[in-house]
Amino acid sequence: MIRAVVFDVGECLVDETREYGTWADWLGIPRHTFAAVFGAVIAQGRDYRDVFQEFRPGFELYEQREARARAGQPEHFDETDLYPDVRPALARLRASGQWLGIAGNQTVRAGGILRELFTGDVDLIGTSDDWGASKPDPEFFVRVGDAVPFANDEILYVGDRLDNDIRPALAAGMRTALIRRGPWATIQWATEAAKRLPTVRIDSLSELPEQIAELNAQGR
Repeated sequence: MIRAVVFDVGECLVDETREYGTWADWLGIPRHTFAAVFGAVIAQGRDYRDVFQEFRPGFELYEQREARARAGQPEHFDETDLYPDVRPALARLRASGQWLGIAGNQTVRAGGILRELFTGDVDLIGTSDDWGASKPDPEFFVRVGDAVPFANDEILYVGDRLDNDIRPALAAGMRTALIRRGPWATIQWATEAAKRLPTVRIDSLSELPEQIAELNAQGR
């Protein structure tokens, strides 16, 4: 039985178009050029942070985040950046009795924004900066498992990446849902691993209540 659903943040709940667009602006790179190189880096199986090195060798992401904040241009997202299916899906899952969580690779500042947006809607908000462990480190999913009051095989982790979300969550004994949006899922969707590894594959969070109901019915 799936009793808890835990969501990744970027490209699962939050559309990161604005975030990466502002990074292109900070670097002085046309947004379409930044996006094209970003996609190429992902398709090559490289760390997304390599895209910054393509434009500015030696780029330090943490230092530049701080520099942006000092310049009055900190990382930011708000209600308008949420995918439109997020609120309805959370409400339906909550109504069905699911325990809900949000856990992703996010900074302290982003964690604060998530708490402003979702504290009344979910039972857990955890970030890599909170826990001192970043996906795909197994320790991140140990922290998720410790925070959720159910067994790992009763947790469905929802994310958009095979490498950061699906594989390590499965290794931790969790169920997984791969959502088809954002650059990673779009590029990886047709691969054999993307077809084989996730417990379920979805195009929208609105599909989750029915998918979970079907899985739970099969387990009875």
